[in-house]
Amino acid sequence: MDRDLGNYRKSYEKQELLEGNVSDNPMELFQQWFYEVDENFEMGETNAMTISTIGGDGYPKSRVVLLKKYTHEGFIFYTNYDSEKGRAIIKNPNVCLSFFWPAAERQVIIKGKTEKIAENMSDGYFDSRPRGSQLGAIVSNQSEVIKNREILEERLKVLEKEFEGKEIERPDFWGGFIVKPIEIEFWQGRPNRLHDRLRYKLDYDFNWILDRLSP
Repeated sequence: MDRDLGNYRKSYEKQELLEGNVSDNPMELFQQWFYEVDENFEMGETNAMTISTIGGDGYPKSRVVLLKKYTHEGFIFYTNYDSEKGRAIIKNPNVCLSFFWPAAERQVIIKGKTEKIAENMSDGYFDSRPRGSQLGAIVSNQSEVIKNREILEERLKVLEKEFEGKEIERPDFWGGFIVKPIEIEFWQGRPNRLHDRLRYKLDYDFNWILDRLSP
């Protein structure tokens, strides 16, 4: 198999990213960008983000998850704590998040430290999920090898009968993580590959330092 992709080219010309037009706080700029992309571009799931972790085997692994909330403290998502992803985070809480919004020619890359959120917050979000998603979280031993899909379907049928007419409580192995950023880079595509890259980095006094990076 051999295919040359060298002729895949695109000129980025939609917007610019200049120091004089951004907030001193990167979370405020993230909120602005998220709103602009969500309102003005056909993106599907604007909250889709790639999270990269270091596994127990020493290799990095990236996968797409959904951002469910962001605050001044950081970025919150939910998962099975016993999954490959969950175990990797608990062992090494240093992760990288990245958002790619091609229609806006923008990326956001976030380095941060991860910790579990309060149990009542996880309870609240779990209660807000559709019933099928609640059961799905219980059915799946996430990341474990299974023989076939029929096993999942049968487990779901059993649980549907077991919980018929009953409230479904959040299992202990499922909940939220928050990624508290120490560095956030905003990338805006520009012509001639001279892209705008502005990086916010926390100093020892927890102040955000803004630098421009060469593309």
